[in-house]
Amino acid sequence: MKTWKRPLKVGLVGATGVVGETFINILEEYAQPIAELRPFASQNSLGLNIELAGKQWPVQVLKPNCFDGLDMVFFSSGDDISREWAPEAVKAGAFAVDNSNAFRMDQDIHLVVPEVNGHLLNADSKPQVIANPNCSTIQLVVALKPLLDKFGIENVTVATYQAVSGAGLPGYEELLNQTKNFQQPDHEPKAFSKQILFNCIPQIGSFGEDGFSSEEAKIMSETPKILGVKDLNVSAFTVRIPALNSHSEAVWVTLNKEVAKEDVVNALGNFEGIAVMDQDFPTALEVSGEEPVFVGRIHQDRHNKKRWLMWVVSDNLKKGAALNGLQIAERLFC
Repeated sequence: MKTWKRPLKVGLVGATGVVGETFINILEEYAQPIAELRPFASQNSLGLNIELAGKQWPVQVLKPNCFDGLDMVFFSSGDDISREWAPEAVKAGAFAVDNSNAFRMDQDIHLVVPEVNGHLLNADSKPQVIANPNCSTIQLVVALKPLLDKFGIENVTVATYQAVSGAGLPGYEELLNQTKNFQQPDHEPKAFSKQILFNCIPQIGSFGEDGFSSEEAKIMSETPKILGVKDLNVSAFTVRIPALNSHSEAVWVTLNKEVAKEDVVNALGNFEGIAVMDQDFPTALEVSGEEPVFVGRIHQDRHNKKRWLMWVVSDNLKKGAALNGLQIAERLFC
């Protein structure tokens, strides 16, 4: 990630959550120049400080005019808060990068993964709300984009295996607590609909009348918008698994023509943000904390020579949320 041209004044809504923590860690890792950090959280977090760039920044609560003077505000605190406060950040003259689902399918709002459609943003852009896609969508579209550009895509099917960190700190802690007491016969689920320990739960979000979960609906609607192919058929099935961090995806992508494996591997390997593991395969444990989208197990379908299967793994807190938001900032301020 490039260094910003000037020190920025940054707001962070949801500063005490797992994505907020990852956001701070990335800023520290890249030593981005910070003129001011304004962390926001709930009333319960008042009195806490966030450390960044050798300074302690006190946690604040959202209130009128709280965004005045900021260059960018990153939101990671839920749809309702984003709907109410992201427009206020723009009115105050800041870019609002929103990690919730509030604006993603708004036709007037850019839904951005910089490697895929970063051309929608530039340093001359005016303050606006910019939507950060769903974590599982982000890694999927990064893997699909070079194949779309090189060969064209007819349709996509994806099955996801998503870590508990995707449910935030409550999900993370629930798996850890159940693991510590693994001999207990029954674990009362709170963050999930059923016990997550030693289990897989084919539900992420609520179910619609058509049987798809809200997480599946996000992937199926967001992917065509980001790729700029409105009529692209995408079918998704999402599963929560007892991995702490990083989401994994089995992807079936049908191309517009028959191509050699070497061509598929080269297209993926030459694309920004992808790390190809052609002789091995990535796992959630190995990928946690890493930046790229990892792709392995690339092979051709036995029954359809235009269809390719691949295994796509990425850190959902990093590239799937905080890093993608900061890469959006990179497009605006570098």
